[in-house]
Amino acid sequence: MPTRRIFLQQTGLIASSLAFSPLSIAQSPKKDRLGVALVGLGYYSTDLIAPALQLTKNCYLAGIVTGTPSKAETWAKKYNIPEKNVYNYQNFDKIADNPDIDVVYVILPPSMHREYVIRAAKAGKHVWVEKPMAMTEKECQDMINACKQNKRSLAVGYRLQHEPNTQEYIKFLREGKIGKIKMVSCSAGYNDNRTTHWKQKKEMGGGVMYDMGVYVLQGARLATGEEPISVTAQQYTTRPEIYKNGLDETTMAQLVFPSGARAAVQTSFGINMNFLHVTGEKGFLKMEPYSAYNGQTGEASGGVKIKHPYDVPRQQAMQMDDDADAIMNNKPLIAPGEEGLRDIRIVEAIYRAAKSGQSVKLT
Repeated sequence: MPTRRIFLQQTGLIASSLAFSPLSIAQSPKKDRLGVALVGLGYYSTDLIAPALQLTKNCYLAGIVTGTPSKAETWAKKYNIPEKNVYNYQNFDKIADNPDIDVVYVILPPSMHREYVIRAAKAGKHVWVEKPMAMTEKECQDMINACKQNKRSLAVGYRLQHEPNTQEYIKFLREGKIGKIKMVSCSAGYNDNRTTHWKQKKEMGGGVMYDMGVYVLQGARLATGEEPISVTAQQYTTRPEIYKNGLDETTMAQLVFPSGARAAVQTSFGINMNFLHVTGEKGFLKMEPYSAYNGQTGEASGGVKIKHPYDVPRQQAMQMDDDADAIMNNKPLIAPGEEGLRDIRIVEAIYRAAKSGQSVKLT
């Protein structure tokens, strides 16, 4: 078994309560590398995913889907993408007939995720979807069902679960180095001055809890190795002209876990913050920054240091290489669709708790 595979199992990212068995997926002719088509050519695709695909070993940029002809022309020229692998949103379903495309990576506003994941699955393609997975738990389940019905795999773009600092701190905690986990504090936020991006539009999946909030939920869940059983929450905005009609600029939530562990998570589009602090019966662990694209640094009781440096966009390359390897070798995905569903289920509970002012149970 490859060394990386053993390490992922030891960290709990595979074959743990947070991972899932491999799907019974339809087998395609064996390939050395999978062709990936990107759906949506905004900032994340342009500045991170496409450059990361130039670093990957198990997959490559094979196609694009965009509604902007000028982008299609620019990308095709820059990445030498043949015309037959360039699609728009109207002819997207014809991707089913293209053997160059093995995986469709959906990088669109969250309100569009369900539609394009399902269409990709029906076209017979494996699917990767950027976080947040969708806007509701039901949408997530619909996406999971569509991929299972079409015997295709579905992975969520949780880049942190693939990066070595995250894997090391999870392994450290799972080995009980600081004893039973008592308290987790996790924060992720930045000052977003945009006013018309989808993140500032409720109907498109905007609001901080869907975006940066997923990172703090991941921090609490991965640190404890558990799923919360209840949540309370508070939300506020300092810019009501932008964050209105229930759109959250800043969210704070408190999670209770079955073991008795508690977590306090904070996320914001108006405050710069980025850390994870875990307190156990016998010590502590701290990661700061915790969810950046690089530069993660950690320390823990006993003089432990965690620091695996790499350059941007190495996280995204590791994520896609892991997911492609899982497809090619029918292995468990590190972050399958079920993992994304669990986070969105908590996000919805947090919104209900903030609106009602009451604790919301998760059963």
